[in-house]
Amino acid sequence: MAKTIFERIIDREVPADIVYEDEHILAFRDIAPQAPVHILLIPKKHHARHAAVPPEDHSIFSQLFAAAQRVSRQLQLEKTGYRLVINNGPNGGETVPHLHLHLLAGRHLGWPPG
Repeated sequence: MAKTIFERIIDREVPADIVYEDEHILAFRDIAPQAPVHILLIPKKHHARHAAVPPEDHSIFSQLFAAAQRVSRQLQLEKTGYRLVINNGPNGGETVPHLHLHLLAGRHLGWPPG
């Protein structure tokens, strides 16, 4: 099976504007941002989507959210606020079959989304 674009970024086959990296998570700026700040946080271990993560790998969720907190602090977003989004499946807006978290900020984000 062919690698996803995210796997190619993790393997440094495709360049990305990386803002954070640790042992488990890579975070980079989205190339088609939906807000002035649009960061994608991806686990280095591949899971197709939120619903596909098996119980033995549920620690990935805390790792994603901890990394999002670190990035939000690094970018000084705590005071103005930000939104975290996970898309799951076609109706959820998923376009890349690799679990990822969107961190959106830099403008007022209306509700309901989409």
